[in-house]
Amino acid sequence: MAERIEQRLEDRVPELEQLERVGLFTRKEIRAVLRKASALEYKIQRRALQKEDFINYIQYEINLLELIKKRRARIGYSFKKDEIENSILHRVHSLFNRATGKWKEDVQLWLSHVAFCKQWNAKHQLSKVFSSMLAIHSNKPALWIMAAKWEMETQLSSESARHLFLRALRFHPECPKLYQEYFRMELMHAEKQRKEKKEFEQAKMDLGEFNYSEEILNGEMARIIYRDAAQKIKGVEFHLAVLSIAKLFDFTQELQKEILESLQTKYADDPLTWDYMARRELELGSLQSTERSTKQTKVSEMTQREERCCAVFEEAVRAVPTEDMWKCYITFCLERYNRKTNSKELKQKRLERTLSVFNKTHESSLLPEALYKQWLQLLLESNLFEKAMEVAEAATKRFSLSVETWQMRLQVLIQLKSDDVTQCFEEAVKHVKSKGTLPLWTLWVEWSERTNSKEDTEALYQRSLHATTPAESVTMKEMYLDWTYRNGGYKKVKRVFTSLCENRPFSLDFFRKMIQIEKEQESCKMLHLREYYERALREFGSTDSDLWLDYIKEELSHPQGKPENCGSIHWRAMKLLQGDLVEDFISKYTLLQTGHL
Repeated sequence: MAERIEQRLEDRVPELEQLERVGLFTRKEIRAVLRKASALEYKIQRRALQKEDFINYIQYEINLLELIKKRRARIGYSFKKDEIENSILHRVHSLFNRATGKWKEDVQLWLSHVAFCKQWNAKHQLSKVFSSMLAIHSNKPALWIMAAKWEMETQLSSESARHLFLRALRFHPECPKLYQEYFRMELMHAEKQRKEKKEFEQAKMDLGEFNYSEEILNGEMARIIYRDAAQKIKGVEFHLAVLSIAKLFDFTQELQKEILESLQTKYADDPLTWDYMARRELELGSLQSTERSTKQTKVSEMTQREERCCAVFEEAVRAVPTEDMWKCYITFCLERYNRKTNSKELKQKRLERTLSVFNKTHESSLLPEALYKQWLQLLLESNLFEKAMEVAEAATKRFSLSVETWQMRLQVLIQLKSDDVTQCFEEAVKHVKSKGTLPLWTLWVEWSERTNSKEDTEALYQRSLHATTPAESVTMKEMYLDWTYRNGGYKKVKRVFTSLCENRPFSLDFFRKMIQIEKEQESCKMLHLREYYERALREFGSTDSDLWLDYIKEELSHPQGKPENCGSIHWRAMKLLQGDLVEDFISKYTLLQTGHL
């Protein structure tokens, strides 16, 4: 092992001598590089190899390359790259090859090698890396696509890219993404050939020796790929994806027409087909508009285009009256409404249209629960308060078991200062089962604090403790304690605390809140603090080491504290705390004793 390391370090000597000779590094820096390289070499020659050691070594070499690059730029020296950089590059590739050979399944390691090859323009090496990686990770379509794109875009080899896509499809015959990217690649290839042909024709060169197939120039290869894919891949999404790719190329009108016809034939009842056909009206309009249009004619044109879209959507909801279809229609209307425009007339038109569609969907009983919230927001923004209350009520009738829907309705009533808030709260807790009603009770007591008398609010707090599940009542206890202190003072909060302690469960914050309240009093009594700490420790003594430490600190710092109690508190903590918490407690207790905590 030592001989191998010595040999590898000796192999570095020529490049290091060159670095010193040409003035890129000093003698001292060269020695530092050798020391570091020696340490890194030892780590990767051990029997028990660690991935991190290889990563650290590779990163060191990359940092070295970057430093040499900066030094070259600074002194303006660009020679001897074969003797210096190429030697380091070769070593990095060798390290990557060893690492990926050992940890074949680590995709990130392979991708790091790919990124390194791209950064240093190591094309020949990258081709090998892709080949080795795909032999092991043939189950990952994204890697095939990455390799094919590199062949097409960097190596300018459509033939190699095509070969990779065809191999990939043998492993993944029903992968939509592979077909989409293969489809795109063939159209890019056709576009490139069309440009070449045009340039040759403009230069009046003889095209005899160049074989430009009309079929390829017109995207026939892409059409074959689409037809093959359409037989294997079901669903509108794939057709829409290839259609959006085809639209990026100006010579694909016939191909687009074929995809569109297939879409309308195979998926006539799919909401996404109708959604596409409707939105297409916007694009068709924009193609016909002229640049000289005035603002008013532009607004008029946009209004007409949107109306044509809505006409298609209206036809769609008659043909396919489903929740998803209405949802597409509403989404379109909301998108148009949220678009910025300086025309008040257009903005108003969009608002009226959106509200009308919301209303029609609601009347059809096909409006999803989540969209009621957006409808209400729109109504409130537009100051249509009566309609908002009407819609909120209708939503709770339709989704009477939904806490979120009742919460939404109540928030509307509270915002509009309605007289029906209490009645609505009563209705809500009657319809919704106790589990999950915490948001309703917190909203109710917060509203009552601002609106009702102290007596009414207290009665509501006490009622909430019985109406919520034990787990949810914990939050209500904390809120009740806090409200009582703010509104009834210290004596009242003590009584409420004692009363609340009769029924489990509790939260740690419940006890800490009471401890904090006691400490805020001028006549803070250690006797009371002990009571609160003891109560808290009965519930959380086995799971919270900080509670024990705070208790000990209190005994040490409080004027009425008894430092002699600390020993027994410590002994109890050691007995009760579980697992790693004992070590945590010991380390913190040691710091406390030495005055560092």
